[in-house]
Amino acid sequence: MAAGATDAAATAPAPAPAHEAETATPEGLRYDVSLRSDADGSHWAGRQRVSFGNASARPLREVYLRLWGNGEDKCGTAGTPRAVEVSRIDGGTAGRLTVDCTALRITLPKPLAHGERTDLSFDVSITVPQRNNRFGREGAFRFLGNALPVLAVHDAKGWHLDPYVSTGESFYALASDFHVRIDHPSALKVPATGRTWTSPGEPGRTVTHSVAHRVRDFAWAAGPFRTATDTSPGGVRVKSYWAPNTPAAGVRLNRKDGVAAVDRFGEEFGRYPYGEIDFVMTKDFGGGMEYPGLVMLGTTEEGSAVVHEVAHQWWYGIVGNDEYDAPWLDESFAQYANARFYGWDTRDCWSDVDWPSEHAAITNSMAYWSSHPGEYHLVYTAGPCALADLERTIGAGAMARLLKRYAHDHWYGVSTTADFKKAAQSVTGTDLASFWAKHRIR
Repeated sequence: MAAGATDAAATAPAPAPAHEAETATPEGLRYDVSLRSDADGSHWAGRQRVSFGNASARPLREVYLRLWGNGEDKCGTAGTPRAVEVSRIDGGTAGRLTVDCTALRITLPKPLAHGERTDLSFDVSITVPQRNNRFGREGAFRFLGNALPVLAVHDAKGWHLDPYVSTGESFYALASDFHVRIDHPSALKVPATGRTWTSPGEPGRTVTHSVAHRVRDFAWAAGPFRTATDTSPGGVRVKSYWAPNTPAAGVRLNRKDGVAAVDRFGEEFGRYPYGEIDFVMTKDFGGGMEYPGLVMLGTTEEGSAVVHEVAHQWWYGIVGNDEYDAPWLDESFAQYANARFYGWDTRDCWSDVDWPSEHAAITNSMAYWSSHPGEYHLVYTAGPCALADLERTIGAGAMARLLKRYAHDHWYGVSTTADFKKAAQSVTGTDLASFWAKHRIR
């Protein structure tokens, strides 16, 4: 039996009172997951356990599971199972599914005091949708991005229960540990977040094991991929997986640029800490999608957005942000890194920025961009251009020091626009107030 009835119209709880402690919680999360797939990776079922502590000064009375995999189809239709279902919950009492079936409230047996820990466990059932998407499929290949349920974040604003968006991301998570066991047919290769290895399973089956520390999410893929492994000069293992019909020239270029990027950004922002990164490449996947230690890439003969996606390992992955509230903090920063990697000329790019209205701003949330999808490109165009202008304003050396220090100060943490503005101001004697106003960084 599925946990709870559905209520697509339900909304998130009211924000917490102003005196609520600002520390984000639950903290110290560890997910232990065991999954088994069907014959082609279209369906996965198993058991998931999450242990966590309360970092807040106030007792934690409930938590919320985010079932992001239900985001595209919301609550589905009568008689059709949702893409992600949880049941048999131990350690709490489930309420109704809310926020279009992407949020499940679980009331704890007793309030969890500051510094205390507890755990939840539940059965999970995942059905990969019939669409080419970050949670979807392309031919014989399955993509499982944002498929695992994860805990929502509570901070001074209350519970973050934002709606799913298909343009951009809604995701906000704290650094967590994942220990995942994936049982699958041996004909399927399974790239996944974290350091992975395989062991024999039942006849005709293989178990892929993954351990990932201090990451914000866990993703995997499955299919009859071709594979290759490279090691960057800096010692990062880069594992490439591609569908047989993916253009060979594009695969070669992705491997070359991806290996170079992981070392380049390690020097610029801080050494890549996870040891391994996987590139999952197919011919028709739309663009690219980043996950910790794994990126999904649509690949042509000219390659793909691999460098941009590798940059996301720092901007959203290591240096976290609320992707719904402040998408520029990951997308604009990743694209700025991408532009620097390829040496693009950005000297006059600001003259090309065309603001559609006085309400448009680089720092707008996904609530704005979702209602103005034709303007969302500004996060990828005006955003990195503004950062390039900032580099020219404070100097290349100061910009390099800023980004490295900013990354260091928020390593495995969560940053905000205010944090970045404060960090930028600290490296220059020039008052940046007019700069922020001109570039609509609010």
